[in-house]
Amino acid sequence: MNTATPRQFDLLPVASPADGTCQVTAVGRRRDGRTRYWCLAHKADATGKYGRKLDVCRGAGIEPISEEETLALNLDQFAGGVALWGAVPPIYDTTRLPLDRGIHVHAREVPGGDKVHDTTFRAVKVTGGKLPPGGLMISELDAVYYMVSSIFGFEIRFIECSLCGYPHLDKDWFAVHPHRRHLCAGCGHHFRDNTTGIGNPIAELQRATGLSTREPVPAGRPLDIRQSDYPGGIQIWGSNPAIIWSAAKAEEAGIHVHAFKADGDRPEIDDTFSTAIIDGVTLDPAMVRTFMAQNGLPHIQGRVFSMRCVDCNRPAFDEDEDAFTPETGRRCSHCGGSLNGSGRVRKAISNPLAEVLERLSLKAPQSPQRHSLGFLPETL
Repeated sequence: MNTATPRQFDLLPVASPADGTCQVTAVGRRRDGRTRYWCLAHKADATGKYGRKLDVCRGAGIEPISEEETLALNLDQFAGGVALWGAVPPIYDTTRLPLDRGIHVHAREVPGGDKVHDTTFRAVKVTGGKLPPGGLMISELDAVYYMVSSIFGFEIRFIECSLCGYPHLDKDWFAVHPHRRHLCAGCGHHFRDNTTGIGNPIAELQRATGLSTREPVPAGRPLDIRQSDYPGGIQIWGSNPAIIWSAAKAEEAGIHVHAFKADGDRPEIDDTFSTAIIDGVTLDPAMVRTFMAQNGLPHIQGRVFSMRCVDCNRPAFDEDEDAFTPETGRRCSHCGGSLNGSGRVRKAISNPLAEVLERLSLKAPQSPQRHSLGFLPETL
């Protein structure tokens, strides 16, 4: 690891040159022997069908992260504690609020004081006495895939391309499968690391600050509400470990809920709960957390269902590697019977929360607006 070259502003997905035109170059061969092309301006694939060179790469239409969407955060100014999370869409949402995406920041100048920052940004530049001059930068994609990797129990590493030194981020399938051969977004070439792992620049921020996530504690408080009592809508997330956490108080794990009395108001409920019952429907924290991470993996979109055993009728909950690996012919863990409920999709994953949310939506005063993480461009 080359700690002398920390991640700076120039490593954000900013188009170059200024007019946003692509800079496409050949970067080796595909498995079929045809040439593979990469855009150095947008850090994206520029290979068309049959190995044809594209004039416009797959990342050209993506809005670059601007300075206005980037927070400069000096850790030394917030003795009351700083926490960063990957902000992802709720798994259940009956509000009409815009989606909150990026990196959510909490920062207090004094312990127990008001939050100076309680906002979401597309990127955060973290500075402070423990960090290199110029600080370290993390982007929204770093944060989202950190959430996915951590919920499924994978450690991340700081990996740099051995050819160009660009910090490496493993996305989608690669965020949940440790590997040694990586495709560099900086130069478009494949390189091999000396250790099998999952790359994410957040690992360097945690190492430099010494603020890697501590084990969260159970929230220890239940929730039992009716949707009709909150006409402004409700939003539900699974808790996910903070990227960094510097407060003396331990982070809490469970189900995070926002509930609004009216549109445009601050939430009446904004807290994390160990258990949640909404309109008599019980939400399981492990299923909620897993479902949120599953929504962050494009390669399994449309393959997560609520499946039941045809013999004992018990719902099946795929965990560990099964939670992100679609398979055929899965059997019931209780009686060994076959599972049913994936429709025409042969390779599927079972999470009972899919059915639970449908039952919850039938009790909602207004139609839910659930969202997945498909908004994240695959080329970034």
